Amino acid sequence: MFSRDVLQLDAEKTSREIAEAIRRIVREQLKKRGAVVAMSGGVDSSVVAALAAKALGPGNVLGLFMPERDSSPVSLERARKLAAQLGIPTALEDLAPVLETLGCYRRRDAAIRSLFPEYDETYRQKIILQPDFLERDALNVFHLVIEPPQGEQKKKRLPLKAYLEIVAATNMKQRTRKQLEYYHADRLNYAVSGTPNRLEYDQGFFVKLGDGAADIKPIAHLYKTQVYQMARAMGLPEEICNAVPSTDTYSLEQTQEEFYFRLPYDKMDLALYALNHRISPDEAAPALGLGAEQISRIYRDIEQKRSTTRYLHSPPILVEDVPEIHRN
Repeated sequence: MFSRDVLQLDAEKTSREIAEAIRRIVREQLKKRGAVVAMSGGVDSSVVAALAAKALGPGNVLGLFMPERDSSPVSLERARKLAAQLGIPTALEDLAPVLETLGCYRRRDAAIRSLFPEYDETYRQKIILQPDFLERDALNVFHLVIEPPQGEQKKKRLPLKAYLEIVAATNMKQRTRKQLEYYHADRLNYAVSGTPNRLEYDQGFFVKLGDGAADIKPIAHLYKTQVYQMARAMGLPEEICNAVPSTDTYSLEQTQEEFYFRLPYDKMDLALYALNHRISPDEAAPALGLGAEQISRIYRDIEQKRSTTRYLHSPPILVEDVPEIHRN
């Protein structure tokens, strides 16, 4: 019978295997001295940092903190605490001045004002998906939420033009972070370690040439549920092990569930595993506590996201092959 137990793993054995793989890939394949890990204070980057320290030695891992205007101070506090526990060197890069110069905030705010003319920099904001897709077949439609300094939140459906403008401006954050990761990697002769888990990697929850860019992605085969198991087994701080996954990208608190996955990560993990292993909706339903038709909707949503985000995984497309480079 299909159950939540399918996601249980031997965390000690897995951490040992991943650490050995990191060491082999970084030192032998990439010929690098160490690794740069962008530490957000979330469970994924925290586990990757701990694995890198285990594999390469704490002195050969750089923990990089990159807050900006909309970042939660709690995220930075958690990342600092973990870095101190691991004993790894760190660097702080404040992204706000760079993003200000690039027009990240100005371009985003102009798009927001196309829906809410009263919006200014004293407001907070986020974009969300409607959570009712389990009850009816519907497209993924985003809504914009704003909150004035004193007052209630307001919400409007995002037209495509405004949505694309907000996302395009916001993606500057991930791409600027990656630029700085590679700066530090180049100066130290280190590899850049990406931090996506399997759910994020499969469903395209990353920015191309932003957080999607890396030299190695050590936990892309692990479901989010398993990453949390790893965090607890490796003795990471409780506030990291218990943190609700968030984007930490918009100024209003925003979970990954409301922004992209539309379900809590533990249900999404089980649904993804079930679909990957050809478990029928009827068989998967009891483990998820949902109806078979609801599971069918989740399966369709997973497949839709896979289809629409497949290009994110693709390298540049050549008009003609260059066999001298691509020869096995």
